[in-house]
Amino acid sequence: MPAHPAPTRQWRVPPTLPALKLTGAVALLALALLLDGSDPIRLALAVLTAAALAGWAARDLVAPVRLAVDPDGITVVQGFAGHRRLPWSAVEKVTVDRRARRGLTSELLEIDAGESLHLFGRHDLGADPAEVAEAVREARPH
Repeated sequence: MPAHPAPTRQWRVPPTLPALKLTGAVALLALALLLDGSDPIRLALAVLTAAALAGWAARDLVAPVRLAVDPDGITVVQGFAGHRRLPWSAVEKVTVDRRARRGLTSELLEIDAGESLHLFGRHDLGADPAEVAEAVREARPH
C-alpha cells in the first residue's frame, strides 16, 4: 500500500452513531422476544433488521474516517470499508446539495471526480457539509 502524506484535515462518523445503531439492534431483538418470541416470521424480521443495523454500525467502527484531505488530494471512503485516493487534478467540483422535502432540509457534500461522485451527509462527516466543503476548497493547492 503506498504511503500518503498525513491528512491536514479529516472528517469521521461521530462515535455516538454506531453506539446508537448497536443499541437499536439489541433493543429491537429484545422487543421481538418480549412481545411475541413464538412468532417465527416476526422474530426472523427482527433478526434481519437487527443484523442490518449491526452491519451498518460495523461499517462505522471499521471505517470511521469518511473524508480526508491533504496537499496531494482527497481520500474518500468507498464500498463497505475501503478507501479511494483522489488527486486534486481528478477533483472537478466540491459543492453542497441542499434539498427541502416535507419541511425538512437536507444537505449533502458532493465531490465530483469526473467518473465518480462521492456524497457525504452530516452524519458521515460529523460536521456541517457546507463547512466541510469550504475546508476542502481551502485545502486544495492553488
